[in-house]
Amino acid sequence: MSHYDEEREAVKTSKRPDVKKAKDKGGRPLVVLDSDQIAQVESLASVLSTEQIADYFGIGRTTFYSIMDRQEEVSVRYKKGRAKAIGNIAKGLLQKAQGGDNTAMIFYLKTQAGWKEEQTIDHKSSDGSMSPGQMSDEELAKIASE
Repeated sequence: MSHYDEEREAVKTSKRPDVKKAKDKGGRPLVVLDSDQIAQVESLASVLSTEQIADYFGIGRTTFYSIMDRQEEVSVRYKKGRAKAIGNIAKGLLQKAQGGDNTAMIFYLKTQAGWKEEQTIDHKSSDGSMSPGQMSDEELAKIASE
């Protein structure tokens, strides 16, 4: 599920009184984006969140989601803009990794190749001197009584 879909689902299922679902009848007239505004959505989506885009157009976030539901082209352009931005960042990251940037290499391998850094804690000392099994019952009783 994409970030957009998660946000939209959160609004749809919200029980908060300030998040209202669209009315079936009456209410305000529907907001419809024109072709210039739809083109702007694509470029805005590469740098702004849905809430910020809604603010840019002077509408609420839920209204923007309703527009994306009604006007498929708006949703398509939003997703395309986000994908382009992610692609550009990924391209830069890959170039840095290929150029020898160790941090970029590690980040890329962790996120794209499933690499993990695991830390194993050895509860026994290498020479056995800290192992409680090495002590006699008398020695343990003496320590416990102190």
